Amino acid sequence: MKNSTTSAFVNQLLVYTLVLICTSGSAGLGVVWLRHQMSATAGLVQREEQRIRELERRIAETSAAIEEEQSPAVLAQRNQQWALGLVPVREEQVLRVSQDPELRLASKRNQGLFTDGPTFVKFQLASH
Repeated sequence: MKNSTTSAFVNQLLVYTLVLICTSGSAGLGVVWLRHQMSATAGLVQREEQRIRELERRIAETSAAIEEEQSPAVLAQRNQQWALGLVPVREEQVLRVSQDPELRLASKRNQGLFTDGPTFVKFQLASH
């Protein structure tokens, strides 16, 4: 009888050892997979940040080129170069608006909307 209790103990020890090895192996694989996912995500974030920096640089270059082309000296040169015949604005051509432009444009747009007068509707009741 002593032999069977010893073998039962050894069997239990082997089963627990196998379960422990499988559990720790699974946890290790999970950690490796998570680290790989974090590394892949970090690489993606890095590439996107680089792309954003490149786009911001291109936007800054384009803005600088536009500002350069809008300078009065360059505009006068283009006018002469392309023979456009444009002249500077005179003060009497400028119309200064003292009120809020949004309200002014909204009132212009809705000018005839509510002042057209009443509209009458005639209902005819059907007689049976």
